[in-house]
Amino acid sequence: MQWSDRIGRRLKPRDLHVFLAVAEQGNMAKAAERLAISRPVVSKTIADLENTLGVRLLDRTPRGVEPTMYGRALLKRSLAVFDELRQSVQEIEFLADPNSTELSVGCSEVMSAGFVAAAIAELSRRFPRLAIRMELGTVRSQFVPLRERRCELFVCRAFAAAPEPDTDREALFHDWPLIVAGSHSHWAKRRKVRLVDLKDARWIISQGETVPDGPFTEMFQKAGLPAPRPTVLSDSLNLRRTLLATEEFVTIVPGSVLHFGPERSEFKVLPIKVQPWKLPICITTLKGRTLGSAASLFSQCARELAKSVAK
Repeated sequence: MQWSDRIGRRLKPRDLHVFLAVAEQGNMAKAAERLAISRPVVSKTIADLENTLGVRLLDRTPRGVEPTMYGRALLKRSLAVFDELRQSVQEIEFLADPNSTELSVGCSEVMSAGFVAAAIAELSRRFPRLAIRMELGTVRSQFVPLRERRCELFVCRAFAAAPEPDTDREALFHDWPLIVAGSHSHWAKRRKVRLVDLKDARWIISQGETVPDGPFTEMFQKAGLPAPRPTVLSDSLNLRRTLLATEEFVTIVPGSVLHFGPERSEFKVLPIKVQPWKLPICITTLKGRTLGSAASLFSQCARELAKSVAK
């Protein structure tokens, strides 16, 4: 049977929209409420979809419904279809008025405190009415908002040497770690601080920095010292700032945070050299996904800022 006979004339965007709502809510009644239609209409739409495709899309359970393997395949492609439609509408809006569209950007909390904030500030200066929506994630979870199409691009330090098969990435610059303490800590008051002095300090370390070949581990190994056990494992920069204020902790902060962010008087950079991270800060996107005009402009701003780091 030809595509136009079996699917093209029978599969409607509205039906896919209903299916997406049911899959997201996990319940037909909740989906009907969200879509402001009756539950029988939702049930009939799903039944018609299953009849058209010839497979069961949802398994009915006592807790509601969940997609079958066929449903998951349709869900993945449907998300892409509606994302492309949304992108098309935003592209048209941008061409008509560059200030009228929305940009969705993902990044780690640390990147949001410096580099990404600087890129957003520059883009917002050029387009004052451009709406920007942020999605915060971590180095390890950066692909989740991309794959769920909650953001067009994600800015973060690369987690592995090679990108994921379904992603593309563009290297921007290599960040440099700084060892910092609270400005009122006893570490900040000392003229000289050696790494051996910090072997028993209370360290706050992000999970990405504890890998065997990471800067934290390497700097102690090169000094002939065992890497200390972190007191706190966290990717949160806000948590680090709060704990540093207690005057008992030390941590590693990317140099880009201090380079691009506002002056932070609560930080005291300790005079200990650390090797730059081996993997660069990157812009990661989904392979095959065309960026909207606003996202392309953000990428351009990011490239220009990255050049200032290299100088």
